[in-house]
Amino acid sequence: MDETYIRVDGKWRYLWRAVDANGQMVDFHLTARRDAKAVKAFLNKAIERVRLHPPVTIVTDKAQAYRRVISEVNRRYDPHFDSIRHIDRKWRNNLIESDHADMKRLLGYRQSFRSLRSAKATLSGIETIRTIKRGHIHHKHSGVRGEIQFINQLFAAM
Repeated sequence: MDETYIRVDGKWRYLWRAVDANGQMVDFHLTARRDAKAVKAFLNKAIERVRLHPPVTIVTDKAQAYRRVISEVNRRYDPHFDSIRHIDRKWRNNLIESDHADMKRLLGYRQSFRSLRSAKATLSGIETIRTIKRGHIHHKHSGVRGEIQFINQLFAAM
């Protein structure tokens, strides 16, 4: 779990992202601030998304807000036991850091959006395509036709 920044409407916004041990995107969240409230909102959203497989370990950088929020989440689940282990070693966070670099390369040198809505929609599309390309989608036919069929099914419900 980590954050990076992008420009939205001329202002820097924080893009929070979480990936699992295999590099599969868990969730992302776009906020105006980089504080404990933003960490808590994102972490709760990400844990809710993977409800059937709650995290055992969360690797972050050394920002103090992470430590505080993860201990709060642990107390909420079990006050006497740390159910989620927090690792804050910089080199252990390389998986998400390199993923940020790939994301920024895709966004281009400007890394700017005109509105929060367009930023979220674009980032959602990028993450969906990257998930497909990495082979993290199950029960789809192989090849380009399988990808097209999957995208059609994905957006047919909208």
